[in-house]
Amino acid sequence: MRKILLITTLLALLTIIAISVHSYNSVKLITSCEPIGNARPLCGWQNPEDMVALPDGRHVIVSEYGGMNGESPGVLSLLDLETDTREVLYAGGSSQYAGAWGNPDCAEVAIGVFSPHGIHLGYRKDGRMQLLAVQHGGRESVELFEVEKTVESWTLHWRGGVIAPAGCTLNDVVATPEDGFLVTNMLPKKTSTLGQTYELIKAGVLGIQSGHVLAWHPNRGFSKLASSVGVMPNGIEISPDGEEVFINYSLRGEVRRINLNSDTIEMRNTSLPPLDNITWTPDGRLLVAGAIGNIMEMMACSNPEQGNCPGAFAILEVNPLTLETYTIYEGGYGTPSGAGTVGLMLQDGSMLIGTFAGDRIVKVKL
Repeated sequence: MRKILLITTLLALLTIIAISVHSYNSVKLITSCEPIGNARPLCGWQNPEDMVALPDGRHVIVSEYGGMNGESPGVLSLLDLETDTREVLYAGGSSQYAGAWGNPDCAEVAIGVFSPHGIHLGYRKDGRMQLLAVQHGGRESVELFEVEKTVESWTLHWRGGVIAPAGCTLNDVVATPEDGFLVTNMLPKKTSTLGQTYELIKAGVLGIQSGHVLAWHPNRGFSKLASSVGVMPNGIEISPDGEEVFINYSLRGEVRRINLNSDTIEMRNTSLPPLDNITWTPDGRLLVAGAIGNIMEMMACSNPEQGNCPGAFAILEVNPLTLETYTIYEGGYGTPSGAGTVGLMLQDGSMLIGTFAGDRIVKVKL
């Protein structure tokens, strides 16, 4: 049986490589920064994969992604919604603060190495505002920052880090009420490109359960959320009371609601497109980003030097009680963006859309 599985996987791998090469040669990137309809692109960013809104209603923290293996450095930046300007908040190795919020022996990541991914904004038990960031540069870790308001802007101060267990591939993170966090572990991390692709094939083509959610507590370290095991857990969000968690599963189109007290699945919707990040709206709904186009095309243009991957995507509204969904926006060719990874609803009812493969954030008036 293992031999058959191996042969099947290798054949799938060769097929995907061939399709990806063909797709790469035929992909036409979105390069115009002109508005189209109700969508206006804000260009000049590096793969703005995830975003969180700050409480002043004017600023948004953006995670500028550098790749799953940290192959390119990235930064945490600030978007000013009144001026559409970008300000770098953190690029690694610049803090003068002690790392007291994570593991005591975890040193700060150096400038030019820091490479963020999923982020989450919340408050610690003492009332201080905290940003969590999954980080791939030089290590798989979750970095903890204190967020402070200045007269006209905001600052980030590194307060500590937590290195993931060996063999993890992290993606997204949320804070828990006891100053801990939950982080999605998508699939086993391999040292070679071929080995990593093999793990992707097993999950995406063969449907083998590849990952789970890790819970970290400052006094107890890591533990596994048993009810979270599935095919490539990706985006994650937590309920306001900290008792339930919502998890998106990539390549299997599933969103799952889990009770954290009992570690049991309360509800799941398995009829969705491949899903990425998940966010709360100001009025208590959930938004998820899903790929509705050619996945191979998205893979082929995953790191464009300029312009934006045109892969078709949708932003779906999810009812947190029933997990029923409906589409509120679709992007791709004919719009200013593609390969959407996050929809962030703002206080004025407009929405920001980020991407893992492009140079822009798109603001949509709904």
